[in-house]
Amino acid sequence: MVVRGAPAIGCAAAFGIALEAMRCIALPRSDFDSRIGSAGDILALSRPTAVNLFWALQRMKERGAAASALPCKDAATILLEEAVRIFDQDLEANLAMGRAGAALVPDGACVMTHCNAGALATAGHGTALGIIRSARDQGKRLTVIANETRPFLQGARLTAWELVQERIPVTLITDNMAGHMMQQGNVDLVIVGADRIAANGDVANKIGTYTLAVLAARHRIPFYVAAPLSTIDLAVADGSAIPIEERGADEVTGYGGIRWAPAGVQVANPAFDVTAAELVTAIVTERGVMLAPDKAKIRALFEI
Repeated sequence: MVVRGAPAIGCAAAFGIALEAMRCIALPRSDFDSRIGSAGDILALSRPTAVNLFWALQRMKERGAAASALPCKDAATILLEEAVRIFDQDLEANLAMGRAGAALVPDGACVMTHCNAGALATAGHGTALGIIRSARDQGKRLTVIANETRPFLQGARLTAWELVQERIPVTLITDNMAGHMMQQGNVDLVIVGADRIAANGDVANKIGTYTLAVLAARHRIPFYVAAPLSTIDLAVADGSAIPIEERGADEVTGYGGIRWAPAGVQVANPAFDVTAAELVTAIVTERGVMLAPDKAKIRALFEI
């Protein structure tokens, strides 16, 4: 969790491969290749849900294979260039998502968001928060409700901080206040990020996202997902096949060295949940806004 946010995880993994390559330039080529392969294997074990990790590692693997006949120093330079390219492309994708998604945000709207999908979770600008930033930059007046995002508090510690720095009005709430806020008419739309999107449009995101989607549907509030194409996994047919990371019990039983749960209690701590495509009003990617996502529309994104 030192690096978190699906796009940022992908960028960090790419630079991790590049750094290992730079460390190994004096080794024989066989040892160089072995060390790069081991680094990829270790990085692949770090986070199971965010597909950007595996997407970035595959790109680095393919780029390394294309440079297999070159000296180690030249191959390392090529891998570093590819990592920088992945970073730059993610930033460009975020800016494009922001431009496309800003049209979905009415002037004067209050946006609810969950977890952290801002500059801190990406190469820059952000996915969900990138849309909010872009709408603000267009001159729209808007406010944000940030859910604290138990148990790791990414919303309270990161999203709220980013919005305060941007001078975008933000109200922090606990996760279990979200339904009340919608019921009271305080929310105009919900925008979240994603860690993996299945081929049919099902969305895996931070735990609690599914709850928000159901609440939004109940109150007829648009529910938008912002994610780059690298978050879409065409190899996964639907959300039931997305692996869900289970994190440590200590995130639930206490925080910051303070324990409030009794010793011996059993704990479940899934880090993500899956929201069915039918609950998603639209998915925003760098290629625009896709309303009512389904398998055919998602496949068409990759044929543009």
